[in-house]
Amino acid sequence: MKSLAVFIFPQIQTLDLFGPLEMLGRLADRIDITLVAESTAPVATRHGQRVLPDRAIEDEARYDLLLIPGGDSAIAVGNRAAATGWLKRATENAELVMTVCTGSILLAMTGALDGRRATTNKQDFTATIPLGPRVDWVAKARWVQDGKFFTSSGVSAGIDMTLAALSQLYGAEAAEKIALAAEYDWHRDPDWDPFAAHAGLTASAE
Repeated sequence: MKSLAVFIFPQIQTLDLFGPLEMLGRLADRIDITLVAESTAPVATRHGQRVLPDRAIEDEARYDLLLIPGGDSAIAVGNRAAATGWLKRATENAELVMTVCTGSILLAMTGALDGRRATTNKQDFTATIPLGPRVDWVAKARWVQDGKFFTSSGVSAGIDMTLAALSQLYGAEAAEKIALAAEYDWHRDPDWDPFAAHAGLTASAE
């Protein structure tokens, strides 16, 4: 059984959170999921759903896996020392780290992605990547893997990235069964990214 921390914060993007959780939750016999926030108060998503955290960051528990969804408030969270300190420690302890959308920017603000290849939401790409100046940002990618880090593009890309991470952890057959059970059309090619062109981006960041 692996332990997974999902870091949640106010105004988190709904599908960034629940898309990956749908896939991860189908392995309840292998992955123990804990929602972690800056406090144990209910957290409202961007669309108003209230999510109750299991633990606060002050608990300082260790986790095997870490998932960081995104949201418009991710940058504000990245400016809070307690949050970034916990994320950095959690990242150091985790054997695998996943980010969705601007969750990649939030992680980059901790310095954990310095020297790594990563990607993030394409609509906000140019405006947000300066917050991670030492990251090798990949503009055209559905998701990027660099060592233990899996970073994905915007919103729905997090589902494809999560399945890729699960494929590494438990095998391609297990990930394919999850996608089939969810009736999800899994984009297995990490370089499949028509949204980069729509945002006017080239293959790699300058």
